[in-house]
Formats: sequence, structure tokens, C-alpha cells
Amino acid sequence: MPELSWDFSGLRALFINCTLKKSPELSNTGGLIDISTRIMAAHGVEVDVVRAIDHDIATGVWPDMREHGWDSDDWPEIFDKVLASDILVLAGPIWLGDNSSVMKKVHERLYGGSHLLNDAGQYLYYGRVGGCLITGNEDGVKHCAQNALYTLQHIGYTIPPQADAGWIGEAGPGPSYLDPGSGGPDNDFTNRNTTFMTWNLMHLARMLRDGGGVPAYGNLRTGWDAGCRYDFENPEYR
Repeated sequence: MPELSWDFSGLRALFINCTLKKSPELSNTGGLIDISTRIMAAHGVEVDVVRAIDHDIATGVWPDMREHGWDSDDWPEIFDKVLASDILVLAGPIWLGDNSSVMKKVHERLYGGSHLLNDAGQYLYYGRVGGCLITGNEDGVKHCAQNALYTLQHIGYTIPPQADAGWIGEAGPGPSYLDPGSGGPDNDFTNRNTTFMTWNLMHLARMLRDGGGVPAYGNLRTGWDAGCRYDFENPEYR
């Protein structure tokens, strides 16, 4: 199949790496992120990567925890990057069969902004797309992915087809994704899924951007609060 020229200029993507390793320690999750970011950057997407553990992110479910008793909180600066991005990819390792504690904290902080509204009166994350990348050497890729993708769609992100990818090594102690001899970077299944996810994120983000986002009818909190029921019928009144 001949290569087509795709230009996704004007789109922005944010990858949040939820590794437990502070910089500059090598992150296996970062290795998988690199595959996706290279594809995006090659087609005009402005890409930013944040390693969450390098920042002082307070625990809680409000946009700025300094307003709720915390002395410091770096999340508001990261949240600005989230709001500036058309694409959000949550990436992290598997620990004890589940997402890392850092990933869970990011979920909670994203949820803390989900009550806010955009200019159309919809919930704030409408019109944006989300995906996830998972790494590890123990079972749990699909479990971690479904948790991350559920979180994103629940707060308003649109999820394209095949919006997750991951690599898992041999169960139990063993080489991680970037370790010599792991086979991770050469794994065709992982490389295919990461590539498909990346393109589907870009395609859907472009469609939403060019189409003006998700139509603002039937999903307005302000309209519902004002009494508009968008064709909802309560069977108790029949």
C-alpha cells in the first residue's frame, strides 16, 4: 500500500509517564512512549511528555489541592498541559497486577477537573481523545488498560478503536522492556498495536478538531439543570 502524506499540524499530545522511577533513571514505560511520540512528531503533532513522579503532585480530587490544605501541588501546571492537548496518553507499569500508584493518583487528579465545563457548556474533557500504554513483566496488561480507558471515557474523553498497547515479558522476575535480550523493542505485536493506537488517536483527534468537537446537544449539564430533558421520558408519568 502506498504511503499517504498525513499532516496533523495544529494538534497537541500529552503523554503522562506514570513510572515509579524518577529521572534520569531509565523508564521502560518511556521506551514504549518513544515509539508513539516519534510517529506523532513526524506528522506535525506537538508532543509533550511528563514524568509524573518528578513532580510534587498532591493527593486528592480537586484541581488545586493548595486550596484544600496542601502546602504545595504541581498538578495545576500539569493540568494546564492536559487542557492544551487534543490527545492524552496515560502510560505506566504493572505492579501487583494493577496500575502503579502514580497512575492511580493521576486518575484521581484528572477526575478532580471533570466537573468543570468547556465553552460550549459540556464537561471539560469533551472533544479530546485518550489512549494508554502499559509495560511490565507480570500479567495485567488488559486489566490495567481497561482501568485507564474507563477512567478517560468516564470523565469525557473520546476513545478511538484499539486505543491501548502494551508489552509484557515472561511472568515473574525477568528482563523488562528495554533490558538487553528482552525482545521488547522487537516484539511485532506490541509494535503493531502501539502504531495502530497512535494513528487512531491522531485520526480521531483531527476529526473532532475539524468537526467542532462532540455536538453540544443532549449532553449539557447546564441545559439539564435548567429543565431541558433532551427527549428523556420518565415512564412513571405515562
